[in-house]
Amino acid sequence: MARSDVKLIGAWASPFVMRARIALNIKSVGYDFLEETLGSKSQLLLESNPVHKKIPVMIHDGKAICESLVIVEYIDEVWSSGPTILPSDPYDCALARFWAAYLDEKWFPTVRSIATAKEEEAPKALIEQVGEGVMMLGEGVMMLEDAFSRCSKGKGFFGGDQIGYLDIAFGSFLGRLRAIEKMNGVKLIDETKTPSLLKWATSFSSHPAVKDVLPETEKLVELAKVLAKFRAASSNS
Repeated sequence: MARSDVKLIGAWASPFVMRARIALNIKSVGYDFLEETLGSKSQLLLESNPVHKKIPVMIHDGKAICESLVIVEYIDEVWSSGPTILPSDPYDCALARFWAAYLDEKWFPTVRSIATAKEEEAPKALIEQVGEGVMMLGEGVMMLEDAFSRCSKGKGFFGGDQIGYLDIAFGSFLGRLRAIEKMNGVKLIDETKTPSLLKWATSFSSHPAVKDVLPETEKLVELAKVLAKFRAASSNS
């Protein structure tokens, strides 16, 4: 990869950080990955993103760019000689942005609600809370199956022949999705209900720009257990 003055502040398990890493890999841009410590925020992060104080933050030539999808669009515009990420057609671009916003505003909060379900609640209440969340996730995946048929136009990715904006936006959540499947004994992407997404997920996960960034399911499951204990300890303190 070509080296440039790029630093990325993030954490290995964050799907939002993965978006920036995948986009940089697609453009063959070298970067320094500055890993944040669990449970704390570095001074560089606080100085670079004083508004939200969260990852990811990309620092390019000393200037900070915040918010994952903003970073992806910035990467696409600055390193324009590489493969394009955003669709060139205005309607296709609007459609990709619409579904990316849906993922962040409607779909991911459900993922978070499952991950933060309080284990100290009564078993029945906990099961109902997680069960409702899994059902909502499944409904969202079904809608994304339909969106894939419209965006991909019969090709392998949402972006057509190559990974694009919506592939990155949704694909960054695949690790979390697989961890939820494993922890709850369900299948949200399968060959019966979402055959196109199943094939897409396999292709996306094995892509050279993705395969070394997307975390292993087992590691995410273990992290979820650690975070659950961390939240429990914090709430009891």
